[in-house]
Amino acid sequence: MLATQTIAKPVPPRVPLVTQPMGIWKSLQTSRRNVLAIIPDIATRQPMVSGKTGKRWHMVTDPTANRRILLENLDNYPKSMVTKNLLRPAIGESLFIAEGAHWRWQRRAAAPAFSHRNVMNLAPIMSAAAQRSAERIHDAGPRAINFLDEMVSLTFDVISDVTFSGDEGFDRNSVHTAIDAYISEAGKLSLFDILGFPDWVPRPGRMFSAGGVLQMKKVADHAIEERSKRDVSGVPDLLDLLLAGEDPETLRKMNTAELRDNLLTFIVAGHETTALTLAWSLYLLAFDPEVQERARAEVLAVLDGDTATGEDVAKLPFIRQIVDEALRLYPPAGMVSRTALAKDELCGRQILPGDTVILPIYALHRHHMLWDDPDQFNPDRWAAGKPDRYSYLPFGDGPRICIGSSFAIQEAVIVLATLLARFRFSTVAGKVPDPVMIITLRPQGGVWLEAEPIN
Repeated sequence: MLATQTIAKPVPPRVPLVTQPMGIWKSLQTSRRNVLAIIPDIATRQPMVSGKTGKRWHMVTDPTANRRILLENLDNYPKSMVTKNLLRPAIGESLFIAEGAHWRWQRRAAAPAFSHRNVMNLAPIMSAAAQRSAERIHDAGPRAINFLDEMVSLTFDVISDVTFSGDEGFDRNSVHTAIDAYISEAGKLSLFDILGFPDWVPRPGRMFSAGGVLQMKKVADHAIEERSKRDVSGVPDLLDLLLAGEDPETLRKMNTAELRDNLLTFIVAGHETTALTLAWSLYLLAFDPEVQERARAEVLAVLDGDTATGEDVAKLPFIRQIVDEALRLYPPAGMVSRTALAKDELCGRQILPGDTVILPIYALHRHHMLWDDPDQFNPDRWAAGKPDRYSYLPFGDGPRICIGSSFAIQEAVIVLATLLARFRFSTVAGKVPDPVMIITLRPQGGVWLEAEPIN
């Protein structure tokens, strides 16, 4: 009798992790192409990996240690200077970069804007943008479409509508162009950043985008000042809510510059990361037609019509599982770094002041001690509930968890459900997206799919 063989299910695209040590120059060259490619493969099999590449570093994939870094000893692990140097020119000392008391009062002032009630009030904007996207997709067919570009357009429509609704003078195109240009240039890791040179030292390449950033800030400042002169009518948008926001402890409100930096942070994070999640989700659905058909069946059983609403989100658990699984396999922030301020201990290993402590989220989400078949696309793994919260960190965790996480999830579910109700997606031969992270984990080469109208 012949033994039966189990045919391994194909796995979606993944980053080839390092199996041999790299020196500082090789690490720098590799990180400029793909930051995730410097992660040792062993980081997906051990709780912590340490080394020295110019500075002492530690990659941590242990949930207990992650909890200590992000919650229990948060103030000892501020964001690294590399991260701050990359993003400060565009978003200033906003929530994403600020530390300590300056971060805390901003967070308290901004938090009400992202309450469940306010996020639900903004759902019609998401539904309308999803409907417009579906119409563009239909009009573009029948041919392959780059769904990365389409999802970027869709999510920018959403974030600009929920941020500057009714502001006809707001130049969306110039802001969008400036953001894309800055991300493109800022994402090219500079050796000066690795070595911790101060901001005033010019960065090669990044100077080209400085003018666009200044113009973007001027446009946002003008919109904020004009909005502050008028009364709010109807459903308040994000800018209205932030203008009204106040730190309940200090009664401090954001001035124009603080509002602008935080709005630009929300615009950059709010469309880039959600667009990536949607693009990867659509690719995975095309990659696994069986999962796609199950998802569509759920959508058609729930939707009243062919456009999802905010009220539908809670009734679409399998769509949510697909989003969670896409965020596990392709977390937009695939790696984050911190700098230790004082001595500490993680996984029984000493951490010294000045050490770089890295949370390689990409490796954490594919860790063999934490996930079954970690490289497989399997939305059913979420049916029994979420794992240890510090083993799944697409939005971070602790006090600094992404303030817009519920907004992003709601938008992703609404968009996916709307598109699944109208189209059947299939991959295009020879067009496999390559997961590459510079600032965010992007599908290099785009996500090329064919979308066949169902009706």
